[in-house]
Amino acid sequence: MTAPAVVCPAALDLYDRALRLAAAGVHSRLILRGPDGQETRADAALWCRDHRPGDTGLLRRCTGPTLDVGCGPGRLTAALLRLGRAALGIDVSAAAIRLARARGAIVLHRDVFAPLPGHGRWEHLLLADGNLGIGGDPAALLRRCRELLAPDGRVHAELEPPGTGTWSGPATLHAAETGAGAPLRWARVAADDLDPLARAAGLIPEATWTEEGRWFATLRPGSGAP
Repeated sequence: MTAPAVVCPAALDLYDRALRLAAAGVHSRLILRGPDGQETRADAALWCRDHRPGDTGLLRRCTGPTLDVGCGPGRLTAALLRLGRAALGIDVSAAAIRLARARGAIVLHRDVFAPLPGHGRWEHLLLADGNLGIGGDPAALLRRCRELLAPDGRVHAELEPPGTGTWSGPATLHAAETGAGAPLRWARVAADDLDPLARAAGLIPEATWTEEGRWFATLRPGSGAP
C-alpha cells in the first residue's frame, strides 16, 4: 500500500508521517479500512527496508527498463539499479521521494496519471505492496499501465490472496497509534478476481506466483489491446 494517485491531503499527511517515523526507527503502523469495514494493516517499516521477503521474484522478472509505480521509499527501484537495470520510481508522497533519493533511487514526484517519460516504451511496470489499489479504480489504473507499456512489455502486480475479496472506492486510512483517520479512494484485488479487470484494460494474465506468503501476477498486452 502506498499513497493514492488522487488523495486527500490529510491521508497523504498520515502516510508521509508514517514513513518519516519508520525511517527513524519508530514503529508506525497504518490501517486501511474498506467500504465494508474490512481492515488491512501495514507496517511502514517494511517499505523502508532494503529488501522485503517476496521481492526476489519481482526483481528477477524485471529484465529491462522498469517503471516502479508508487515506489514509496524506493526499495525496489534502488534494488534494480544495484542489479544494473534501468529503473525509475514515481510516487505522490514527498516523504517517500526524499527517502528514495537518499538511498540512491532515481525517482520523480509524480502521479501515474500525469505525463511521464518513456510513455509507451517501458518494458516492465511494477505495482507492488498493494499498489494495484492506487486511485480506487483498478481497471483505470491497468488501462494507464497498458498505455505506458511497450508493445511487448509486462506488468508485474501484487495481489491479495484468493478468496479474500475485492473492493474499490471510498476508504479511510488510519494511524494505528493515534487513531487519526482520513478519507481516500483505494482498492484491493484478490488473485481470483484479476482476470476480468485485466482483460478490460487490454491485458492478459500470463503467469501467477507466490513467494513468502505474497501473491503476484504478470500481465501482457493482448492482441488488439487499446
